[in-house]
Amino acid sequence: MKIAAVNARWISVPIPEDKRHTSDFGRTASFNTVLVMIETDTGIVGYGEAKAGVGSHGDGTALVALIEKELGPQLIGFPAGDIAGIWERMYNGTRSHLAIERGHVFPILGRRGLTISAISGIDIALWDILGKHLGVPIWQLLGGRCRDSLPAYASGGWAPEEDIGAQLQSYIDQGGFPGVKMRVGAGDGDVGTSAKRVIAARAHLGPDVAIMTDAHGTCTVAEAKRFCRLVADCDLTWFEEPVTGDDPRGCAEVRASTDIPIAAGESEFTRFDFRHLADIRAVDFFQPDMAICGGITEAMRIAAIASAHQIRFAPHMWGGAIMFAAGLQVCASAPAACWIEFSLGYNPLMHDLVEEKPPLVDGRIIFPETPGLGLTIREDFVREYTI
Repeated sequence: MKIAAVNARWISVPIPEDKRHTSDFGRTASFNTVLVMIETDTGIVGYGEAKAGVGSHGDGTALVALIEKELGPQLIGFPAGDIAGIWERMYNGTRSHLAIERGHVFPILGRRGLTISAISGIDIALWDILGKHLGVPIWQLLGGRCRDSLPAYASGGWAPEEDIGAQLQSYIDQGGFPGVKMRVGAGDGDVGTSAKRVIAARAHLGPDVAIMTDAHGTCTVAEAKRFCRLVADCDLTWFEEPVTGDDPRGCAEVRASTDIPIAAGESEFTRFDFRHLADIRAVDFFQPDMAICGGITEAMRIAAIASAHQIRFAPHMWGGAIMFAAGLQVCASAPAACWIEFSLGYNPLMHDLVEEKPPLVDGRIIFPETPGLGLTIREDFVREYTI
């Protein structure tokens, strides 16, 4: 079974005016992703997802070109099941034979950024192919399940202080979620406003609902510390991306100043970035994004680092159905996995790109047992929204 073709499509879905939300990213007008399609000479097609941006924004033009014109042509004729070798070939480029021979990396210049996003989409598609070929879910190929399900938290939370409790409660009412996540940080204007919103949320929801907060990396170290002091009695499950990803030591400083757990990683690339976060004791939760960090292959390495450092694993799963499904496969097998993110923003890429519905039952995600990613792509949707 060899790779016959590698293709990519930038999909951009407009968001109706009444379903848009405003955050520090601005007013969200569309949901975007890059769909990767790999065909084999046996007729099996695997699907992956790559991102030009962490959230729903991002122009996919360069990423599509990178997949179709640079990485993809190198893979034609390679055995589709040799996923580890293909990953090393893409990461190390013309020196991949030396890297494999000597047992360490000789990465190309693009060892971060869009190149790793492209590798992520290709890698996910290859795991989808192998699972379909063998007739098993990907988690079976990763060593089997540690568990049948995990709790999900509803991810959203943009409302002001007077409405945030009701907004988060509406999420719980939709799916019985045991946890909710809300946005804080620069979008609120100041730390005091963020803290008041969190305090209002806790007062409305009571003590039994897990509350996560996400600053999207927009606080300074001093602001993040002050926020932690102001919400110290709110029993937060975590404070996500308190400072920019370019300041990992600042993140470690925030963590050292509070007993609120710190989460980060959605903007990080490869196991090497996550190893650094672990080495400097910057976080309590790793949050790799399957469509950015290096795909399923690299996510399992990141999960192993998490386990070795007693760090919990809760992937960033705000995106399309494919990266969400890839995250489920990894979480099924990773011992350190603990929560599944479930987007409650308007997201057609999550709910309309594929035939299947997310396996949510009483606030828990059940790990699917269908082959590969377990997804059926709606070709009509892809045709309608491809740029």
